[in-house]
Amino acid sequence: MADSALAPLRHRVFAVLWTATVLGNIGTWMRDVGSGWLMTSLAPSPVMVALVQAAGTLPVFVLALPAGALADVLDRRKLLIVAQCSLGVVSVLLALCTATGIMTPWLLLVLVLAGGAGAALAAPAWQSSVPEMVPRADVRAAIALNSMGVNVSRAIGPALGGLLVATLGVTATYLADALSYVLVIASLLWWKRVAPETDGPRETLHGAMRAGLRYALHARGLQRVLLRAVVFFALGAAHWALLPLLARHTLGGGPGLYGFMLAGIGAGAVGGALALPWLRERLGGAERVMLAGAFANAAAQAGLAVAPNGGIAVVFCVLAGIAWIAVLTTLNAATQAVLPNWVRGRGLAVYLTVFSGAMVLGSLSWGQVATWIGIVGALLVAAAGGAAAALVGLALPLPAGEEPLDPSRHWPDPHAAHATDHAHGPVAVQVEYRVAPERQAAFRQAIAPLGAIRRRDGATAWAVFTDADDPARVVEWFTLSDWAEHMRQHGRVTVADRAVQESVNALHESADPPRVTHLFGLAVRHRS
Repeated sequence: MADSALAPLRHRVFAVLWTATVLGNIGTWMRDVGSGWLMTSLAPSPVMVALVQAAGTLPVFVLALPAGALADVLDRRKLLIVAQCSLGVVSVLLALCTATGIMTPWLLLVLVLAGGAGAALAAPAWQSSVPEMVPRADVRAAIALNSMGVNVSRAIGPALGGLLVATLGVTATYLADALSYVLVIASLLWWKRVAPETDGPRETLHGAMRAGLRYALHARGLQRVLLRAVVFFALGAAHWALLPLLARHTLGGGPGLYGFMLAGIGAGAVGGALALPWLRERLGGAERVMLAGAFANAAAQAGLAVAPNGGIAVVFCVLAGIAWIAVLTTLNAATQAVLPNWVRGRGLAVYLTVFSGAMVLGSLSWGQVATWIGIVGALLVAAAGGAAAALVGLALPLPAGEEPLDPSRHWPDPHAAHATDHAHGPVAVQVEYRVAPERQAAFRQAIAPLGAIRRRDGATAWAVFTDADDPARVVEWFTLSDWAEHMRQHGRVTVADRAVQESVNALHESADPPRVTHLFGLAVRHRS
């Protein structure tokens, strides 16, 4: 079990970058403990403390899609170096403002927001780089190991952060975080990344963002994962947002207790990550792991609400960590499994947008609920909602993620009779089939999934027509923004898509293949 979970560490690049990232995340958790605890002194209301959590995740909600597009169109290694340098600067500013006594609640939130922006820039680039570091057989284990690394950091960082706050003050946590980025930047400079080849002309940032959103709107497997994620994270945000107040006011503890509660979550997550292969085997797959994790998370929230002392609360934090890593890894792996490489950064960015948006709205909402009915009441309501949502989620199972998403390259290269600028557009593509009228009902059923594929991979419109004068002539028609996008569309067709195309072509009754015609739009001026 452990050997399977740790297999990606056999690959040197992954092992070095994973280790550096763990150390960097330890610094980040120390910084977060300092920020959360500092706010309980500067402005101890539930809403202000919850805003620290919200400020850290809001930039991911706003910036994830541009960051994902950048991860797909730029060198991911260079992008990560820039992000880590920016985060180091933020931590130095936090240390200086705190040490000189000029820190205010709103200045703290602004700097936490800036740190969240750096994290938002880095997250899609890092996650989408994982398949470049390990063989395909180890990708799922590498994703789980990434999540485990975050939680190893969570197990160590908060305890160290609480210790530093109690002994040296909040400023020390910010300085420790700044030093951790030096290690991460050094590891990225050491990594000699070989960028994968791209199909078609290079995308612009705006075009890449648009393509990523279009993919998410028409990829049903991804949509299913996103819906399950938003429900779980919105309800699961409750204990994250309220934990500082639970430690300080409900349980009457200090920064040490808060740090150990976070460390308990991290320790549970580490153990949960190591046990995930065994859990998947025993429970019978990802869907049951998701269900068990959601129920365990609800139980942990309810337990935290009624815990009589800090020791019992730490035990429930361990359970929360196990549950969190089980769900987080399952959803992350499901997202990776339904994304082809060309849109991986943007697809993960959409997932991160949903994750952070749910966490932000959830944090703010649970902070307000706690103001109305108290911390205990808010946690109990969140627990009840999480358990109910887990049962409802069974009606929308996660995709198996077993479809082959490598480029099939079965389309012939598109050719224009005249030399064409890549920006020339719009472009219409017409595909003519011969289908007997009595077989057209079966044809409509076969070609419907192809419409979603065309739109997902670049088409802005798609339709199928029959010829009024020749009922056996069926025309599939779709449009794209320009010729470059159609060239990229050819490289985006997957092996799984080829099976859909073959089922359509099987109903084509001519000895010749379906005829494909490319049309360019003409600018027409209307005179009044």
